[in-house]
Amino acid sequence: MFVKSNETTEIMNSLGKGIMDGQSPLGYIGPSLRRERERSGMSLTEVARRAGVAKSTLSQLESGGGNPSVETLWALCVALDVPMSQLLDPPRPRVQVIRADEGPELTSDRADYRATLVASCPPSARRDLYRLAVEPGPARESEPHMPGVVEHVILSAGRALVGLASAPVELGPGDYIAYPGDVAHVFEALEPGTRAVLVSEHN
Repeated sequence: MFVKSNETTEIMNSLGKGIMDGQSPLGYIGPSLRRERERSGMSLTEVARRAGVAKSTLSQLESGGGNPSVETLWALCVALDVPMSQLLDPPRPRVQVIRADEGPELTSDRADYRATLVASCPPSARRDLYRLAVEPGPARESEPHMPGVVEHVILSAGRALVGLASAPVELGPGDYIAYPGDVAHVFEALEPGTRAVLVSEHN
C-alpha cells in the first residue's frame, strides 16, 4: 500500500513523540485498535477483511503483540476511518474549568438575577444532583465509576482541590470543573465550611 508523504510525516511525528515521552507508541496500538473497532461496531473479521490483513494478525495486535508495519497500521486506520494519530497518541481525560467570572451570562429585567450557563446536558444523558458539605481533613478519594460518567462541580463556599486524583485543580467560590468520573478522582476541602454542588452525568 502506498503511503503519502504527509501521512508518513504524521506517523513519524507520533512515533517520535512517544519516544520523547519515554514510552513506546506501539504500546498504545492494541488498546486503541480495540477501542476504535468496538466504537465502529465492526467485528475482528470485518475490520481485517477491509484492511486486507489476517484476522489472527489483528487479534494479536489488539492483544498488544506483534510489530506492525506502517502499511498495516495505515490500512487499519482506513478500515476504521480514523487518523493515524488516534492509534498512536493515547486518549487524555477531558477536564474543563470555568472560573467564577467566566461563562455566558443571562440577566433578568425584573430582578437582580444572573444565570450563567456552565454545562448543557448532552442528548440521552442522565444527571444526579448532590449538595456537598465538606470540611478540611483527609481527601475524599473516589474509585472510577461506570464507563462514560462525567462529574460537574460548582464550588459555592470555601476552597477545595477537585478533579482527577493525578491532577486536582484548586477551586474558589463560583468556580466550575468537569472531569471524567470513570477514572480515580478526589475532593479535598481546604477551608472550613466548604460547600459545593455536584452533578454526576451518566451517558
